[in-house]
Amino acid sequence: MAKGYWVSVYPAMSDPEGLTAYDKLAGPAVQAGGGRVLSRSPSRGGRVVAHEAGIAQRVVLIEFDSFEQAVAAYESEAYQKALLALPDGAERDFRIVEGND
Repeated sequence: MAKGYWVSVYPAMSDPEGLTAYDKLAGPAVQAGGGRVLSRSPSRGGRVVAHEAGIAQRVVLIEFDSFEQAVAAYESEAYQKALLALPDGAERDFRIVEGND
């Protein structure tokens, strides 16, 4: 079964500290849904080298055991509550993608 991934890129962030409330709710929601954070850069000390579009803002990659599990975690009540805590200054490109077998 192919894994599922959440890919989040934040092209613009006027208040990075404002993500604290979101992070506190999203972390447990992701874990409860079976997600594992593979990368969270550069906000957690990770490195990013930007090419083409040049976006080197926060990038988050989360892995799930299946695509269906990734979709269900996003649709969960706990994660929907976390989304309400995203700050107004956060521009986010979020995708759920299916991995290769």
